[in-house]
Amino acid sequence: QVQLVESGGGLVQAGGSLRLSCAASGRTFSSLAMGWFRQAPGKEREFVAAISRSGSNTDAADSVKGRFTISRDNAKNVVYLEMNSLKPEDTAVYYCAAHQAPRSNDYYIMPRSYEYWGQGTQVTVSS
Repeated sequence: QVQLVESGGGLVQAGGSLRLSCAASGRTFSSLAMGWFRQAPGKEREFVAAISRSGSNTDAADSVKGRFTISRDNAKNVVYLEMNSLKPEDTAVYYCAAHQAPRSNDYYIMPRSYEYWGQGTQVTVSS
């Protein structure tokens, strides 16, 4: 079993920045591919960014490319989402997810690929 705890959400003005963190416990962190997803009111959960077990490969949704960066620290068991140039449409609950991945360089963009989810952290961007 894997426990995921997100932090770092909050209220920020448009153009501002936030850094989300997700602390993992319960399994060897380096065996987990990690992802960030978000869900706005009335909308489906959507992919934001993903990172492989090794951290060597990443991907991000087109809507956040160039503004958001995913990274991980396997020594600290933490995955980060650095969010810059925030827009009101980025307002959502952001979820961290983990997948027990067989290969070190694979990342996953579909929610159904992930077995473990955090409780979410609210990000609100005001205009």
